[in-house]
Amino acid sequence: MSAHEPWTAATVRLRITEIFASVQGESSRVGLPTVFVRLTGCPLRCTWCDTAYAFTGGEMRTLDEIVTEVASHGLQHVCVTGGEPLAQKACLSLLTALSDAGHSVSLETSGALDIAGVDPRVSRIMDLKAPGSGEADKNRLENLALLNARDELKIVLADAADYEWARQQIATHRLHERCSVLLSPVAGELEPTTLAEWIVRDRLPVRFQLQLHKLLWNDARGR
Repeated sequence: MSAHEPWTAATVRLRITEIFASVQGESSRVGLPTVFVRLTGCPLRCTWCDTAYAFTGGEMRTLDEIVTEVASHGLQHVCVTGGEPLAQKACLSLLTALSDAGHSVSLETSGALDIAGVDPRVSRIMDLKAPGSGEADKNRLENLALLNARDELKIVLADAADYEWARQQIATHRLHERCSVLLSPVAGELEPTTLAEWIVRDRLPVRFQLQLHKLLWNDARGR
């Protein structure tokens, strides 16, 4: 597309790995029937990533086609995820188009890219990468000051060192005063009961969460 070509819903294109209906497995929206739009590509390589299949491939779709397919599922809630959806610049147009269509939209993002341009109607579910992810140096800390009550911050923890790191970040940046903070254990590495007990012991102002979709479908694609 040239710099002078108008951007319309019929010409904006994104690379899409999959679009499907399921229940939301994370965040305060957990359990809600939701349409997921999974964009292809991610600049990070977290050690515990469970969606590596979205790094490459996918199919180019116009904004019109995506919004129409989302509408065909007949659900209010939509989650734009990846990969890292913000790695595609047209993701911002998609978020606005879905909001304009009347959907309640959430964005799942790694926290490594600028979230400032996201439509204010969208709930930003942003990661803060702990050291165990192997990508903590990619955290864009400037994003923290942009978070508000509509947003949520997710920290995935692999071990006790990650937990202590998360405690420090929460205290240093007073994260719980900006938005809800969600702590999750890496499946198969940190026992959920252990993490829950640490949170209660330390009276952390956070929400403990497990990934519901893993419990129901064990990472099956399209679920």
